Amino acid sequence: MKETAVIGIGNILLKDDGIGVHTIRELEKEDLPSTVELVDGGTSTLAMLSYFLEYRKIIVIDALRAGLEPGTIYRIRPEDLAGYEKGNLSIHDVQILDVVKMARMLGAAPDVIIFGIEPQEIGFELEMSDLMRSKIPDIIELLKQELGFVSQEETNFA
Repeated sequence: MKETAVIGIGNILLKDDGIGVHTIRELEKEDLPSTVELVDGGTSTLAMLSYFLEYRKIIVIDALRAGLEPGTIYRIRPEDLAGYEKGNLSIHDVQILDVVKMARMLGAAPDVIIFGIEPQEIGFELEMSDLMRSKIPDIIELLKQELGFVSQEETNFA
């Protein structure tokens, strides 16, 4: 079994919805261990099932509307999403829950962490808002802490 897959999800055509994919592109410039695979998941979360079957740990990065200030970074598990009303979740979030369920039905139970970022604006535009772009270094820092690559310092998650 492989170690860790970091999957960025989102539609780069929809402004802040692309935060996961944009973060993966920035992570590609980082010096990460070979045990970590970076995946541009785009919008097809269901196509990610093989990663949930092959890896011990899955970290998903995606826009997540949960009602706090835009730019808020959430660190949650799929079980935490189960309590949200489906109307409040993006299609990606619903699909993540489905993929986790499918993986479990197939006998795999990876440790799944979701870094969700409250979007400022979703709309037809390639450029993310300045606020979301400014959060990418924070997301990368939190991800490195999650992977144990930096010392645990004060973190700013909701």
